Amino acid sequence: MRVRLAQIDAPEKRQAFGTRSRQALSALVFRQSVTVADAGRDRYGRVLGTVYVSGVNVNAEMVRQGMAWVYRQYATDRSLFALEDEARASRRGLWADPSPVPPWQFRRQ
Repeated sequence: MRVRLAQIDAPEKRQAFGTRSRQALSALVFRQSVTVADAGRDRYGRVLGTVYVSGVNVNAEMVRQGMAWVYRQYATDRSLFALEDEARASRRGLWADPSPVPPWQFRRQ
């Protein structure tokens, strides 16, 4: 089953940190039993959800590691904003780049 991680947006494959973000997600979920809190479907019909592995919120962990942005347009979990701020301040992951381009801007290019 493929799930679009709700409330966050990760770099595109062709984008800086795209491969590293994908690897980080794989490290969290590959061959793991996951629980998905279903959040409906997006406009493309994909399942939206918050993914948990052993009680860990994978969506939040991706933001904490600096491997995804909070998708501000759709975010309802306020704790994600604090995690993003911490990742940015610590220059973790994509925040090591002095001016990272959010995926929603990258897709428009």
